[in-house]
Amino acid sequence: WPGCEPAWGSAGGCHRPSASDSATCVDLQLQTCSDAAYNQTAFPSPLEHRSREALEASSEYVLLSVLHHLLEGQCNPDLRLLGCAVLAPRCEGGRVRRPWGLDAEEAPPSGLPPTFLHFTHHSYAQMVRVLKRTAARCAHIAKTYSIGRSFDGRELLVIEFSGRPGQHELMEPEVKLIGNIHGNEVAGREMLIYLAQYLCTEYLLGSPRIQRLINSTRIHLLPSMNPDGYEVAAAEGAGYNGWTSGRQNAQNLDLNRNFPDLTSEFYRLASSRGARTDHLAIPQHYWWGKVAPETKAIMKWMRTTPFVLSASLHGGDLVVSYPFDFSQHPHEEKMFSPTPDEKMFKLLARAYADVHPMMMDRSENRCGGNFLKTGSIINGADWYSFTGGMSDFNYLHSNCFEITVELGCVKFPPEEALYTLWQHNKEPLLTFVEMVHRGIKGMVVDKFGKPVRNARVSVKGIRHDVTTAPGGDYWRLLPPGSHIVIAQAPGYSRVIKKVTIPARMKRAGRVDFILQPLPAGTQKFLQGPRRSSPSLQDPLEGAGPSGEPLGARRQPEASGGKPWWWSYFTSLSQHKPRWLLKY
Repeated sequence: WPGCEPAWGSAGGCHRPSASDSATCVDLQLQTCSDAAYNQTAFPSPLEHRSREALEASSEYVLLSVLHHLLEGQCNPDLRLLGCAVLAPRCEGGRVRRPWGLDAEEAPPSGLPPTFLHFTHHSYAQMVRVLKRTAARCAHIAKTYSIGRSFDGRELLVIEFSGRPGQHELMEPEVKLIGNIHGNEVAGREMLIYLAQYLCTEYLLGSPRIQRLINSTRIHLLPSMNPDGYEVAAAEGAGYNGWTSGRQNAQNLDLNRNFPDLTSEFYRLASSRGARTDHLAIPQHYWWGKVAPETKAIMKWMRTTPFVLSASLHGGDLVVSYPFDFSQHPHEEKMFSPTPDEKMFKLLARAYADVHPMMMDRSENRCGGNFLKTGSIINGADWYSFTGGMSDFNYLHSNCFEITVELGCVKFPPEEALYTLWQHNKEPLLTFVEMVHRGIKGMVVDKFGKPVRNARVSVKGIRHDVTTAPGGDYWRLLPPGSHIVIAQAPGYSRVIKKVTIPARMKRAGRVDFILQPLPAGTQKFLQGPRRSSPSLQDPLEGAGPSGEPLGARRQPEASGGKPWWWSYFTSLSQHKPRWLLKY
């Protein structure tokens, strides 16, 4: 019928217009409703307010105007704009369009809130729709993009938030949050869907904290790394899901055991003085096994984006764990195995756990009382040891520090538990993202001001370097205290500076380096990251149908060189066939 929005019809909200629907449209001059998607209303209102002055003096309007503060930012724009649509409905063409109902699966009609924070489980299609709708609503700060596809062909969809979405800005740190790496651990998936809507909503409302965060940080949210596994788990439903149903991807691979084992290589190199133990290359033999397309998508994503900080959201317990996840003694299932950045990782874990009400609860009723003595944080290998984890790979292959957050005891919680989960995790998620601004950042340039790409930034006493991005910018997460920082690159003399990090810093200190070229004939060799054989094609640049590098399965023998399979045997450490390798 005329005056009826199409979306309302599907919700049962349209009715045949009557004479009472006719109205004289007047300008909408209500400050609380100034951001409504329409600009005219009519009087009397549905609540019998006969003028703008009478409406503004009503208790309903006063409540609406303070809703933002009463609810502390929770769902307020949706509730407020819905209230506006009821108190001062849209008037167009001499007719009033009243919001009788709205189906959450339909596109919201103009004049009503464009998003609702529905505390419900989202199917793959619903998740995609919510993310794209959120990005469209906040197009000036948000964008969706795909990093690849799952084995069954579902897009791995990311939504990013930034002052300039779609591009890296100099000295703006990049953060990623990943959920649903195990398909049946769904709380993280929903938390990131809610977080995306919350960031958009709060930015539009002018929240100083959220605007400051988005304007100074590029935030990437991947709600579901394993959408195929989720479909298996969701088919059983919340509360009925088995401990492992849907955990793996469609290839039956555990994605958090599918990354290259660089931790073993780290332990081997750590005993060699002067050897690089960061930015380790992916060993060639890794590609001879099954590499999930989801795993490969994450690795390519890390290569194209200079991430500084990351969190992987899981379920099944209530704890924050940090690297290393693989024990320094391969036969020890539980053994404290710290990284060189142990202090910083503990700060990151504490940042999440200390503001999580249940993680700080001293009651033994939460997940059987696990991790009470450790304050709900633990070194991963001290909990249980495993290889091929995503957090270890992030730390040893790139500049990125990643922690693992177990969000709760139930892997697939019922819908009625989702609101409470959001309340418990909203502040920890925001606090964790803000931690990316701890430490130092800056530029490494030559004497002409030209950026020096892949320069090394070292900290004395911490055997883990970071490298500069293509634009010459870098970020180094550091705990409070005094540090000696060294910048160096091949062909340049190194520069040393002393920095002091205060305990309560809210933004990274800027420390720039200007490198001077070495005189001719005095250039020293600067050891770089360990690389695979230069004759082999980069596996993340070109790949075959199973994820292996093109040509890696049958490398022709070079004249006088070793056959293609030789590096496999040399990688077996203590199980090497020495009788073969001596020839």
